[in-house]
Amino acid sequence: MSTLRPSALPARPLLLTSALVGAAATLVSAARGLPLALGATSAQLRAGAAGATPGAGGTYRNTEPSTWLSPRTALPVLVSLARRGSTGRPSLPVPLAPPTYPAAAGTLALTWFGHSSVLVEIDGRRVLADPVWGERVSPSPLIGPRRLHPVPAPLSELPPVDAVLISHDHYDHLDLPTVRALTQSGRAPFVVPLRVGAHLRRWGVPAERIIELDWGGRTQVAGLSITCAEARHFSGRGLRRDVTLWSSWAVAGATRNVYICGDTGYTAAFARAGRHLGPFDLALLPIGAYNERWPDVHLTPEEAVRAHRDLRAAMLIPMHWATFNLGFHPWAEPVERLLRAAAGDGVRLAVPRPGERVDLTAPPPLRDWWSAAA
Repeated sequence: MSTLRPSALPARPLLLTSALVGAAATLVSAARGLPLALGATSAQLRAGAAGATPGAGGTYRNTEPSTWLSPRTALPVLVSLARRGSTGRPSLPVPLAPPTYPAAAGTLALTWFGHSSVLVEIDGRRVLADPVWGERVSPSPLIGPRRLHPVPAPLSELPPVDAVLISHDHYDHLDLPTVRALTQSGRAPFVVPLRVGAHLRRWGVPAERIIELDWGGRTQVAGLSITCAEARHFSGRGLRRDVTLWSSWAVAGATRNVYICGDTGYTAAFARAGRHLGPFDLALLPIGAYNERWPDVHLTPEEAVRAHRDLRAAMLIPMHWATFNLGFHPWAEPVERLLRAAAGDGVRLAVPRPGERVDLTAPPPLRDWWSAAA
């Protein structure tokens, strides 16, 4: 009777077993820390501050009708995102600027770290908005949109800040590792829309450092007046949506006034903010990740110019582009379209590189740093 030598045994079962083990290990790694990264549980969210704006079922609603991706239409979008290839990515490394932090905060200045993360200096105070230092905007360390450029500087090098503002709870605006680091390294309060505080409390932020506001709510921090302004968006870190509120922020010092926009579609709330909270010395407005399939979720560059006019702002600085690939348009298209729209409308612009500090009391001339990378 003939016998099979070990070298003659079929390799396919062994390869299949190895592949299954590898896939299982990848899934375990991808799911590591997932429950905590998702944020507050449903019960913790329901127990959060309700405020005046929740709609039916304890969820929040925009004041203007909005077009949403339904479960039926969301799947084709996800498939398209998976198949988009290099669309939305730069061809060469994104040029970064080493951040500079003066000993004393300026009258009106900012440092942009990419996407919506920005350090604003206003009348000698510092406000950090939507800080995201994580590698991926996802609950998983292995799956989800990854940075298109490195963080310009470690979070530990930031000077002390007077307040941390969070616009809403999406992963590209609220990042667990960043929140933990800021909790340990400083004492600044987190100013957030309603119920976003539930995420922070679960992550170990002391309750006394959390200020939750409804649209129109106002607080005083370190001599700054911070107002929660209406936005047109949605929220959610898991399967349930709109249990937490979303917002923009108006920050007024003794002499300067800044509008820090979270994610939003175009809305009449801009004009109301311009009338009741403006005029503004500076408007930070999102210009990327727009698409005709979600017209009321993110501004187009042309709508950002329109919003800037509604806000009665003196200077516009674009946000929400260059760092994470969240749409279908080419990487530099948002800023290119913005420049054309701004030129036609006489809008003053500054477009800093990631990491660059811009003193807006004497803004530098506009420099094209993106075309070479695109």
